Amino acid sequence: MKTINVGNIKVDNSMFTLIAGPCVIESEKQVMNVAKRMKDITGKLGIPFIFKSSFDKANRTSVNSYRGPGLQEGLRILKKVKDELEVPVVTDIHEADQAEIAAEVVDMLQIPAFLCRQTDLLVAAAQTGLPVNIKKAQFLSAKDMENVITKVAESNNDNILLCERGNTFGYNNLVVDMTNLIDMKKYGYPVVFDATHSVQKPGGNLTSTGGNREYVEPLAKAALAVGADVLFMEVHEDPDNAMSDGPNMVKLEEVEGMLQKLIKVYKAVRDVEQHSYSI
Repeated sequence: MKTINVGNIKVDNSMFTLIAGPCVIESEKQVMNVAKRMKDITGKLGIPFIFKSSFDKANRTSVNSYRGPGLQEGLRILKKVKDELEVPVVTDIHEADQAEIAAEVVDMLQIPAFLCRQTDLLVAAAQTGLPVNIKKAQFLSAKDMENVITKVAESNNDNILLCERGNTFGYNNLVVDMTNLIDMKKYGYPVVFDATHSVQKPGGNLTSTGGNREYVEPLAKAALAVGADVLFMEVHEDPDNAMSDGPNMVKLEEVEGMLQKLIKVYKAVRDVEQHSYSI
């Protein structure tokens, strides 16, 4: 697997990396609080940590839903996280002209699942030279990602991560096929499992997205067991009152206990892979 440098951390197979933070930036105070708490937790557990939050959620279910503080204010807050807490940061972009601006602050760019086939967006992200985390669209198979990879790699950027977040067949639900993780690993890049967006119920609350966070932990365990290198997990102090994606976000107070169990799964699987056992 190719090792990817994101800020001051290496994404490799020595320990799974965690990308985490609130779905959308609600306030500077909220972001700094979550980022600091997550840094403390992951530092204690020895998990490489990248902070994530969005300056704009451009694909909300309702036109009246909160989208975020916008590009300039959002990047200002993310820069504060990066500078004061010395934590790498990532955010998603939705338009090609946002790539170069965001790249002045963040350590990695993220391509939303619905936009992973947008050539101009992929090329613009690649041309910044930053690592690019590409979420596999809900309507694509793992093998369909080969063309997506090519668009970035042939734009002279081989710093790619591939992210699984489930497939949709309509009816306000997502299904996670773990074989997608296995197939995407064959491309040689780190594979990310988005444990919280995978439990979404898109449009399930009519004017907002629903979800069920009780499935986050078991799906994350399964993903690590089949070979995921990175976990993506949105966390919030009070998900039930969050301004975006509340039903599928993990409660901040529950993150540490969950990660302790996930570490055990990761180490157990890697131990089996590295040793031969006779029964």
